[in-house]
Parts: sequence; structure tokens; C-alpha cells
Amino acid sequence: MDLDLTGRTAVVTGAGRGIGLAVAEALAREGVRVVGGARTITPELEKVSVATVSADLATSEGARTLIGTALAALGEIDILVNNVGGTNQDRNGLGGFLDTDDDRWRRLLDLNLFSAVWTARAALPSLLRRRGVIVNVSSVSARLPSVGPVGYSEAKAALTAFSKRLSEEFGPRGLRVTTVSPGVVGTSVWRSSDGLGAAIAARQGITHEQFLSAMPEQFGIASGRIAEPEELAELITFLVSDKAANIVGADYAVDGGTVKTA
Repeated sequence: MDLDLTGRTAVVTGAGRGIGLAVAEALAREGVRVVGGARTITPELEKVSVATVSADLATSEGARTLIGTALAALGEIDILVNNVGGTNQDRNGLGGFLDTDDDRWRRLLDLNLFSAVWTARAALPSLLRRRGVIVNVSSVSARLPSVGPVGYSEAKAALTAFSKRLSEEFGPRGLRVTTVSPGVVGTSVWRSSDGLGAAIAARQGITHEQFLSAMPEQFGIASGRIAEPEELAELITFLVSDKAANIVGADYAVDGGTVKTA
């Protein structure tokens, strides 16, 4: 399918690896001029970007720097993909509510919610001029708070609500905002030896390999497998195209059937 995206411009956050990198690569293949923002700039991201910005997007300064650099490089912004997020995982992050202090709550909210608030605020004037698109990458953890670390699910639920707010306020002015909510995705979060998956495996007293093999059953994934970053990227690329011109405010779960409710 020709998505007719050639010549459009995009900012992708958390683009150094995983879902963000897959999105940047997919958009570039469609002829989109991409500016990628990440804490660590990878060679893979540099290859598909017209510019990259190394910034801490869990700070307002980092988010403003990314959008300012993107505007200087691109002129205008047609597409904003707020993908940056995560659990800031450490070995103490798997405790309960009473084990989670204020600093951790703030870190998770800054990374998973306010990063999108700050980039959207900075990019909105351009996005409105261009009748552009925002895709916020949330998580099915927003619907299943017992699954993720305390603070993460709550931040993602707020991000999903934020998408709805933006779509309601700015949809009449031509801006489209949608949400994509992955379940378990085969990124370093789960597959890396120092990621969340390895930490959970250690807590359960099993090997990382055993944990990965058991994930589909443990997480109730009806399809029997986890998703891959490229699958999310293909959906997001479609959503930012004119083929999805009347999709506004929707939230797409890509979870292999993890969420059992409608």
C-alpha cells in the first residue's frame, strides 16, 4: 500500500532502539524526513535520520531542545511519535506501593507522561499549521495495573487520557491524535540481560531463558507469542498517513490478546 508520506516530516522520541527505532526506520522507508531523539544515539538511528538529538526527554529542557532542533532541521513538523518511556528499571523497582517513594513516582511520570506533554506543547503550533498527527505509545499496562511496576501503569493510563484530551481539543482544528498500546514486545526491556525481564526472572528464581520461554503463557497472550517492534512500527506508519484520516482519539492494543475485555 502506498501511504503517500514522501516529503513529510516527523519527530520520534525514544528512537535509539526498540519500537522507536523501528518506527524511525519504517517512516524513513516511506520517504519521511525523520528527526530522532534519544538519550543514546545509535548508528542505526543516525542512518535513517536527517538529524538526531541526544537529550534526556524526561526533562522539559530535553523535550524543548528536541523539538527546537527538529524545527530548525525540518522547517515544520507533520508527525510526532511520543514513544519514549519505560520503567527506569532497577533491582528495587519491583516492590509494592509502600516500597515506591516519591522520587520514583516522579521519574516514572516524567518519563512516561510529561515527556509527551512537553514535546506536544512545543510542537503543537507547527502541527496545527500542518494539520498533523500525534501518536502516543502507551501500554496495555494502563488497563492492567497489576502487571507493571508501581507508577508505570498509572503514568501510562494518564498518557492514554492525555491523548483523548488532545484529540478532543484539537481534532476540530485538523490535528489527529491516536494511541498505540503494546503488550509485551521483543525489545531489550525483556530480552536484555540487564532489563526488566531479567530482573523478574531473578526475583522468580528462574533463568532469563526460562522466563522468556514462559512469557506467552505467563502473560496470558492468546496468540502464543510476543509482538515485535516492527509490527508496532507498521501500525504507527499507517496511522500517521492519510489512509487513516478519520481515525481520531482511538487506542489500539497490540498485545496478542493479553487484554481479555472489549
